[in-house]
Amino acid sequence: MEKLLLSEIAKAINSQYHKEAEITEICTDTRSLTEGCLFIALKGERFDAHDFVPKAFELGAAACITEKEIENCECMVVDDCHKALKDIAHLYRNKFTPFLVGVTGSVGKTTTKEMISLALSSKYPTLKTQGNLNNEIGLPKTLFNLTSEHKAAVIEMGMSHFGEISRLAKTASPLSAAVITNIGFSHIENLKSQEGILKAKLEILDGIGENAPLVLNGDDAYLWGAKDKLDNKVYTYAIDNKDADFRAENIIEHNGMTEFTAIYEGKEFPVCVTAVGRHNVLNVLAAICVGRIAGIEDELIIPAFTKYSADALRQNISEKNGQIVITDCYNASPDSMKASLSVLNGMECKGRKIAVLGDMLEMGEMSEMLHRMVGNMVSAVKPDMVFCYGKDSEYIYKTVSENGIDGFYSSDKNEVADALSQYVREGDIVLFKASRGMRLEEIITKVYGEEN
Repeated sequence: MEKLLLSEIAKAINSQYHKEAEITEICTDTRSLTEGCLFIALKGERFDAHDFVPKAFELGAAACITEKEIENCECMVVDDCHKALKDIAHLYRNKFTPFLVGVTGSVGKTTTKEMISLALSSKYPTLKTQGNLNNEIGLPKTLFNLTSEHKAAVIEMGMSHFGEISRLAKTASPLSAAVITNIGFSHIENLKSQEGILKAKLEILDGIGENAPLVLNGDDAYLWGAKDKLDNKVYTYAIDNKDADFRAENIIEHNGMTEFTAIYEGKEFPVCVTAVGRHNVLNVLAAICVGRIAGIEDELIIPAFTKYSADALRQNISEKNGQIVITDCYNASPDSMKASLSVLNGMECKGRKIAVLGDMLEMGEMSEMLHRMVGNMVSAVKPDMVFCYGKDSEYIYKTVSENGIDGFYSSDKNEVADALSQYVREGDIVLFKASRGMRLEEIITKVYGEEN
């Protein structure tokens, strides 16, 4: 982080504070506090950092932002510390003029962010959201990592309620471009319908530049239907939709890689990405589109995707005990379940194909229907065996059983791990897929042991 003056910060958060200092770090946790930082006392469901304000000063904080007066501590008092964090991040972001693109969507936004970062990094020093720090605390922290050396940035924006994307977009100001990957079912418990999810994702328009283009998945019926109603320039990418601006054909998967032909701007390019699945082809197309909007040459963008590497819990393919294990335990929705099942279906296998599936969380009143939908997806793939864990995954198990697919169900993680251990053998391919809260990786550890 480059310096901000306390006087600048006080003005941005509308606080009456007259001390001056140079701030080069914003801190929200006294356990990682450094001398001379600005400490912001955030309140959470299980904590209140106001209790640690005296400790923050004791450790050397230059100033503290609070929502109330603290005895024997002179603080910058505001109505809402969370809003203050975003206001300061917005102030800081506006000190720089990178090509900054925002990314949101029901599923695939993190991988799309990674692909876009590869495309932009082929020419420019690029900042990207680390991991999934895409919420109202993580996004400001990402922006504080901007420096004058960055010529590009790709910022991921997540949400679970209306208004969140609007606030994040206004904080990050993606003045160069914005991407929406798809409209699925994630957080439908809060947003009630896919139409509601579309409305929430389009809140990204609240922060993008007046002339900034919007990049949309042209294979998504909701986004394709919305594109002509938007004032901003729209670019689309797709596999099936032949009217999209950026398209893919001749898709071939082999040895953990995908090759395809990218077609855009009247040209064709052979592309290779170190990932499998049609959904990753879409992610790459979005990245190519953003790269071209940024003015990057094709010969720089196209080779970039061979550098992609999945993280440990996000569709990571590895070999364990002579078996191929697909670990995809970071999130789950019907769309991401379908994507992971398509990967399992498309892989060459010497043994049997096995799906280990857990609950999709935050599905609300639609949970039974959506888990049964996944059961039908599984049945179409026809794996040799399906193991289901979790309360609502029983609906997946019941559906696949009704469709004649062999399965095992338990609400006990240890029982699932024991049954899987007895079933798997060398040459099998095993997919693990569930929402993060199900901690399905614990079954992997029980079956295969700890990673070396």
